[in-house]
Amino acid sequence: MARIKGAMMTRKRRNKVLKLAKGYYGSKHSLFKTAKQAVMKSGNYAYIGRKQKKRDFRRLWITRISAACKANGTNYSTFINGLKKAGITLNRKMLSEIAIADPAAFTALVEKANAAL
Repeated sequence: MARIKGAMMTRKRRNKVLKLAKGYYGSKHSLFKTAKQAVMKSGNYAYIGRKQKKRDFRRLWITRISAACKANGTNYSTFINGLKKAGITLNRKMLSEIAIADPAAFTALVEKANAAL
């Protein structure tokens, strides 16, 4: 039986990597060896970035809530503690949106949190 050569699958695999490396600087977008390394590294960065995005947004929300709390004469930790004791279960994303879009409603939340303490 004749030996089957792997040229077609090899070319397919290499083209897949080179397609992912499209737009990379220098020889990274045209040479397979460097393109493969760059694609692997960018995959790692993308994986790490998906985790960091969650952290960064949470940090942003907390900063916004803290600024709105200071404007209402309290600090972030006592506000969150008061909300928990009052039984108000709003996540930080929604709290930050309320603080930006509707300051009057946020002030009412601060008053409820202070009353629960």
